[in-house]
Amino acid sequence: MTRFAASEEASARTLGSSDASVENRAAMLEKLAAIEGEHQKALAGGGAKYVDRHHQRGKLLARERIELLLDPDSAFLELSPLAGWGSDFTVGASLVTGIGVVEGVECLITANDPTVKGGASNPWTLRKALRADEIARANRLPVISLVESGGADLPTQKEIFIPGGAMFRNLTRLSAEGIPTIALVFGNSTAGGAYIPGMSDYVVMVDGGAKVFLAGPPLVKMATGEDADDESLGGASMHARVSGLADYFAVDEPDAIRLGRQIVSRLNWKKLGPPPAAQYEEPLYDVDDLLGIVPGDLRIPFDPRDVIARVVDGSVFDEFKPLYGSSLATGWASVHGYPVGILANARGVLFSEESQKAAQFIQLANQSSTPLIFLHNTTGYMVGQEYEQGGIIKHGAQMINAVSNSKVPHISILMGASYGAGHYGMCGRAFDPRFLFAWPSAKSAVMGPQQLAGVLSIVARAAAAAKNQPYDEDGDAAMRAYVEGQIEAESLPMFLSGRPYDDGVIDPRDTRTVLGLCLSAIHSAPVEGTRFDGANFGVFRM
Repeated sequence: MTRFAASEEASARTLGSSDASVENRAAMLEKLAAIEGEHQKALAGGGAKYVDRHHQRGKLLARERIELLLDPDSAFLELSPLAGWGSDFTVGASLVTGIGVVEGVECLITANDPTVKGGASNPWTLRKALRADEIARANRLPVISLVESGGADLPTQKEIFIPGGAMFRNLTRLSAEGIPTIALVFGNSTAGGAYIPGMSDYVVMVDGGAKVFLAGPPLVKMATGEDADDESLGGASMHARVSGLADYFAVDEPDAIRLGRQIVSRLNWKKLGPPPAAQYEEPLYDVDDLLGIVPGDLRIPFDPRDVIARVVDGSVFDEFKPLYGSSLATGWASVHGYPVGILANARGVLFSEESQKAAQFIQLANQSSTPLIFLHNTTGYMVGQEYEQGGIIKHGAQMINAVSNSKVPHISILMGASYGAGHYGMCGRAFDPRFLFAWPSAKSAVMGPQQLAGVLSIVARAAAAAKNQPYDEDGDAAMRAYVEGQIEAESLPMFLSGRPYDDGVIDPRDTRTVLGLCLSAIHSAPVEGTRFDGANFGVFRM
């Protein structure tokens, strides 16, 4: 094992003045500006008209409620802020989710945005909410739901009703696992939405605002002929005095938030993971340099050690097997005092050596119960006759096996390319990383646009030749251009984040902070690796 400290290679790690760095920085800033424009759409909610109307009713906005709920001057790691991008729905999907500190306890917070169709849930809202549930359960985070929603967006009910039941199932499972669930009800929580407070451990309702019922007055009239008003049917006073659904009766919204903080303060909540080091050093290099590392053209390689040197404590990276499988850098470091193992793609392609090295490193991390960070810039596993004969399939499968069965927490950061099975081997979304974020420079798809279009062209040419037909070159050129454009658009961060296939697109300069917040949240749960007794890992094909 060798030891890399950034100070030992200062000339190699100083990037700010190079022509390439200046060009890369300009490209990154342009991408960041585009991302910021989309974030502003999420912050705007339903627009000025509906924001003003909401305020005129004496109500707080979703993010204003969150700000009052959080401890003063504490961070809020917002998740999936671009959900719904590229769809017919408002960016943000009428829901705010994230991790914040309440009374010293890290909590998963969700807040309906009532300025967007009354907070109604559309298919992207559901995806975003279910991802938040996954994060809460995996990291053992108490859940606080700030509720004001008219229920499902009825025109899209076919996409919400069946899978939407998982929201209620998740609340009961969290409670069964001893993870507290708290609902602060500010407005409507109707129909299926009534089960959010109905299945939460603690419920606070706001007088004159909260309306919780399975069926509102019009539906009750249609179903039973009964005349009933909102308050007697589902108001906070009724639920506090008659039905018993409300555990706490708040006189207004700030009072509900006060009561919510009071509930958290009485949870007697303790983290189960080991604490970070009491003292640690900041990186030796300027975080601003991270803007200039990734080329605008991802076919140009970059050294991930330049990223690592600006993210880890003291810029110290103890590299493991530095001379073997050198297109994948592996090694040990710490971030904000938390020990981590890092796997970072150095030259894009993963060969057999890199795959075997990764599998061994992942096993070592599990033996020492050390969380893993995956820094993506890979075009996938190497192809070709020589590599197929050399066993690239079984060696790639060995790496994917190790990632799949690893029990330590994983965090993935997509810096550049993340294509094909390389995305899987580097713990892509389907492999359940605790968190996955992307830089604006990232791209992810089954393969690069040119490669995919080229494959389709080769197949079409072969089909024409088999039929002894002339090949339409003009049609081929048009097809390739169309496919390249489509795949390029579908591989970009905003598209992927909109679905949402990541937890957010972040400024590279925020990477260390985001990792620190994630690692702190991860350590709310036990941090334990798997044991290699033959029962926990699948068979490695040798």
